[in-house]
Amino acid sequence: MTIREAATTVSRKDLDISPPRDFNSRPISRKFRLETLVRLRWLAVAGQTVTVLAVDLLLAFPLPLLQAAFLIGALALANIMLSLWFPSTHRLGPKAALALLSFDLLQMASLLFITGGLANPFSPLICVPVIISFASQPLRHAIPLLLLALACTTALAFSPYPLPWYPGETLRLQPVMLVGIWCAIVSMTCFAAFYAYRVSNEATLLADALAATELVLEREKHLSQLDGLAAAAAHELGTPLATISVVAKEMEREFGTDERLREDVQLLRSQSERCRDILQRLTSLSAASEEHMRRLPLSSMIEEVIAPHRQFGIEIALVERGDRATEPVCLRNAGILYGLGNLIENAVDYARRQVTLTVEHDRERVVLIIEDDGSGYSPDILSRIGEPYMTKRNKEVERAGGLGLGLFIAKTLLERSGARLTFDNRSGNEPGARIRIEWPRAMLEEG
Repeated sequence: MTIREAATTVSRKDLDISPPRDFNSRPISRKFRLETLVRLRWLAVAGQTVTVLAVDLLLAFPLPLLQAAFLIGALALANIMLSLWFPSTHRLGPKAALALLSFDLLQMASLLFITGGLANPFSPLICVPVIISFASQPLRHAIPLLLLALACTTALAFSPYPLPWYPGETLRLQPVMLVGIWCAIVSMTCFAAFYAYRVSNEATLLADALAATELVLEREKHLSQLDGLAAAAAHELGTPLATISVVAKEMEREFGTDERLREDVQLLRSQSERCRDILQRLTSLSAASEEHMRRLPLSSMIEEVIAPHRQFGIEIALVERGDRATEPVCLRNAGILYGLGNLIENAVDYARRQVTLTVEHDRERVVLIIEDDGSGYSPDILSRIGEPYMTKRNKEVERAGGLGLGLFIAKTLLERSGARLTFDNRSGNEPGARIRIEWPRAMLEEG
């Protein structure tokens, strides 16, 4: 095995770059920002309000205005509560997205139910939440929403409320027409959902493939440089080593009977042969010998991350709230090492004198808290933590390159490992930033 093959084997063990087989198993790619859904909801609130007012004021059609206003107000109130409870960067998990989209679907169905049911020309809009779900959620969470949409569409066919129409006239559709509209909405919903899922699936797989390709090309570039360095070293050292070996043999033959020099000459010859063996092993490295390095205790992993940042004049204190005898043994994960290193580097950059790392672990979870004694996060930055290309932690501090793409990448890598991150400022009279990272213990140990 050449040095290129050995390094490639280790790299693939440390970081799997192959595209996942199951598109639905990727939690990060199936999450979308809450702010996106909130904006779509405000668009729905505005559209429903304009439509109801136009029917009531411009067309003068009688309709249950109070009930319609209640339903639209419920959607607006839910939007306001979501905006107040969660930051704009919050990403919805599949279950939370299913709950919110189900609420949107039921609100839309209720509004259509009291305004004519399937006879309402806006009834096809009931498929919008389903399309959003299939474009952004796993199938096991999108299919229940599709079934709910089919049930709501069926219920609309039996709406007892008439379609708002001219006073004194009642517009009722024949059963055949209702069945036709029901079939059209159901077929459109199913087709649009399948189409959205396929397009989203292919786009994500393509993005993963491109990212994996870039990573492979970058690794190959470094491995090629390593190949050249090893070949150059073997070539440059081979000639003088051969000369030393020949001279050592001649000296051993000539001074073999001299007790004063024989031991030194034998040592010189044995060491030259050892150097030759080392050069031979350099071109045939085996990745099997590094298998024991793939697992390490939590304390060792933390120390490995901290070590490069101890030379910058900032004290790094490690507080362990747990017995090392029961600490988890983790798989060496390149994403975790990079992510933690980036967060600690950022804390060191903004700290005045000290950075404190607190480690806790029990049977269920592992918690790491990173605190510094700097100026902390300003309120406007704190609400946008996790977004790329933020320029700085606050308006007064501009050193260390800010909280930009590096923090975004670190947060994403740690979340891929199963971690949950919380950013805030230290409580009490002591200023400074505080980052809390929590993993399920089983996920951290199993990698």
